[in-house]
Amino acid sequence: MNRSFIRSLTSSTRRMSKLQYVKSDGAPPPAAAYSHAIKANGMVYVSGQIPYTPENKPLENASIADEAERIIQNVKSILEASNSDLNHVVKNTVFLTDMKGQFAEFNSVYVKYFSEHRPARSCVAVKELPLGVRMEMECIALEKDSSKL
Repeated sequence: MNRSFIRSLTSSTRRMSKLQYVKSDGAPPPAAAYSHAIKANGMVYVSGQIPYTPENKPLENASIADEAERIIQNVKSILEASNSDLNHVVKNTVFLTDMKGQFAEFNSVYVKYFSEHRPARSCVAVKELPLGVRMEMECIALEKDSSKL
């Protein structure tokens, strides 16, 4: 390996910050061995959020729009606990179990939060999601104090 590359890699590794785990009371507790989010080097990586309340209850008789609203509120709460917000989102990834039947209604809620600020986004059709939910969303954001980058 090139020595200058190794020195550069070693120097970069020394500057890396510690991983910081984030928990928010405004989102349902993690259902398995994961964190609400991880902060590292000025970035926030939010785990996939499903349409459950902060009390860890599914929404009863909810529309796709209701579920989308709940998911985005969960993400927003976790971002706020991470020193970030929806305006600092760099990338969203959305998973839907029925792209044809859910996308338009999901998107009608999504654009209420991401219209002026338009982060990169992927929307993926999946066969099923944990706990039998119809949608999930994860994101990557910058911390408000991005001097760590």
